[in-house]
Amino acid sequence: MNQSNVKPAEGKLGIMVVGCGAVATTFMTGVLMARKGLTKPVGSMTQYDKIRIGKGNDKKYLPYSEIVPITKLEDIVFGSWDVYPQNAYQAAMYAEVLKEKDIEPVRDELEKIVPMKAAFDKNYAKRLDGDNVKDCKTRWEMVEALREDIRNFKKANNCARIVVLWAASTEIYVPVCEEVHYKLSDLEAAMKADDREHIAPSMCYAYAALVEGAPFIMGAPNTTVDIPAMWELAEKTKMPIAGKDFKTGQTLVKSGFSPIIGTRCLGLSGWFSTNILGNRDGLVLDEPANFRTKEVSKLSTLETILKPEWQPDLYGHGNDEDTQYYHKVRINYYPPRNDNKEGWDNIDIFGWMGYPMQIKINFLCRDSILAAPLCLDLCLLSDLAARAGRYGTQRFLSFFLKSPMHDYTQGEEAVNHLYQQYTMLKNAIREMGGYEADEEID
Repeated sequence: MNQSNVKPAEGKLGIMVVGCGAVATTFMTGVLMARKGLTKPVGSMTQYDKIRIGKGNDKKYLPYSEIVPITKLEDIVFGSWDVYPQNAYQAAMYAEVLKEKDIEPVRDELEKIVPMKAAFDKNYAKRLDGDNVKDCKTRWEMVEALREDIRNFKKANNCARIVVLWAASTEIYVPVCEEVHYKLSDLEAAMKADDREHIAPSMCYAYAALVEGAPFIMGAPNTTVDIPAMWELAEKTKMPIAGKDFKTGQTLVKSGFSPIIGTRCLGLSGWFSTNILGNRDGLVLDEPANFRTKEVSKLSTLETILKPEWQPDLYGHGNDEDTQYYHKVRINYYPPRNDNKEGWDNIDIFGWMGYPMQIKINFLCRDSILAAPLCLDLCLLSDLAARAGRYGTQRFLSFFLKSPMHDYTQGEEAVNHLYQQYTMLKNAIREMGGYEADEEID
């Protein structure tokens, strides 16, 4: 077997998480519990999925770790930044996602994860009121301070490698601006000039991570690394980037269910999606400017799977302009539910001779329970990609993301179809393991 193209996963992997809230603490607690043998990492592809390699008589189905060298759970060390100073144990208890009995056995380890001061700008998340914040005069100072945090953490914890994961709140929508976001030199100049309108704090985290040789993963729908200047930096530093927005509940359903309508050649008049959720995510998204960021991410999924221009008879009607089905997404902040969000999808389809039918999907999910395994997989696979010498946008990680990154400057379209994304994932693992990438995306 040829594994020569991937460096082994030797030493410790530091996973530095931006945000120490519900998602981050559920992720950390689960990994710490799993490596003690006290729970199972259900939902994690890297821990459970098996991929076929070879064909005919040579065909075998192997877990990822037998195809490529994946970091073991025992070798992970967690660090964090957050605007609230509570340690990961306190934050996990406060989040109320997990029961006390599932947190207590790893309390000592969680208590040692104390968030560093966050690089934060209240204008980007007006509903958050933490005081564990860096005193930075400019965006460039934020970058320098974060770089120092990464270096110090790596040294103090004797880590061989670092991955930085954004699991913090959704920032307000930052439209892509050619003058600032297209060239790395312009981006750096804007950071130094403290251009707070075009440079979100998350961009400072991404910049710091890449320059310090750490892959960066954007788990919210923020514009952060989804700009040509960051692609340029990823090329320059030879680091992988991935984003954006964890694909947990409703969009997972959409990317997996819409292929049923498409493959069966049924028509679609409209798809109405609404969500209720509590937790800090819901609170932040209650602010219209922050919801706009999320809305853009959630709306893009359907349009790249059921395309009106491909099948005008099936998808070309339903809205006012009568060019496409009607697609609406809503999120409502509803504190009683906390992390247990609920997604309703009402799908109006039509069949033979145009007769209408309906599909209703009611997904009562647990946001952080669905997000935690994605965090693990994205971190382990980004680390793998870095060791395999893959850099820039990692399209094979689209499977885990709501609004996968793509080169929109060249008119490239994101692949949102769940099963096509899965094919991309499997092919990348095969390639990195020295096998043939032998599945096609139709």
